[in-house]
Amino acid sequence: MIEVARDSAFDVNGIGPDHRSFPLTFSVRAAGGSWLVDATAAQAGELAELLAGRAAGPVAVVDLHTCSFVDKDFRSWPPSLIAAELGVDCAVHPVGPWASETIGVGEEFLLLDRGELPRLLDGSWTPYQVALVDLPGEVNAERLDELALVVGTTAFDQPLLPHLDGSTLWFSGHDDYYLRVESTDPGVPGALLGRLLALLAGSALTDAAADADADDAVPVLVPEPDPALADRLIAAGPHWAGSVAAVSATEVTLMLTALPRRRRLADPAPAGAGRTVTLDLVRGRWQLAPGRAAAREPQRP
Repeated sequence: MIEVARDSAFDVNGIGPDHRSFPLTFSVRAAGGSWLVDATAAQAGELAELLAGRAAGPVAVVDLHTCSFVDKDFRSWPPSLIAAELGVDCAVHPVGPWASETIGVGEEFLLLDRGELPRLLDGSWTPYQVALVDLPGEVNAERLDELALVVGTTAFDQPLLPHLDGSTLWFSGHDDYYLRVESTDPGVPGALLGRLLALLAGSALTDAAADADADDAVPVLVPEPDPALADRLIAAGPHWAGSVAAVSATEVTLMLTALPRRRRLADPAPAGAGRTVTLDLVRGRWQLAPGRAAAREPQRP
């Protein structure tokens, strides 16, 4: 079960002057021995425990910016100061001022036990940019300097993990809803898709409760789909877009459309439902309705 509040990514973010609901998007491809997922919409805090559970060792936070903690000039606090404010146990590795001109690399890294990640990304504040990677094995200053070099010189659309010895998980989140995850674990794409489905359904339930004059400050508990459901979707096609088709107090139906390529923000709204996925809160289960065939499954690395 996951907890979904009114300030979830799907509720907070919108498109255009009329603030149309932000869609679920999901795209997966295999490259460099990893799975690369580009998706919307989730805040880093909504994925923190999932990422912590999939990390193979300590986690290095290599980039962190927020409007939640700012100085008198409205600049984001250094990551070490944010961690101290939140009571997060971590080590700090200074990278240097050169990093300020490098996309994706902060002037200092935080190194923390993976179990501390949900404490750092606890949902009480929002980073508009955060990037992290797991670092199994011995971690020293030389390895962290090498990490900074790799992150700073690898193109965004290229896999990062092949250049980092031992690392199995990379996450980058931007503007509270765009995210990229790279993992050597074939179970991660399905886990992410399942989490996004639960977040979208939960946001619809909180909206319905607010419309019914219920206490909109009370979050809802939503079961995540069985992993087999997400695996079936990914087997049917690598690119999906989703929206809420219907919602009641106890049931949510999501409309999913298979796409020929990764959806971009400027693309028109998807037409038609390739699949429908229904959450029955009373029974605590999800059901995937059959639909027309979609694109073939991407090849495994």
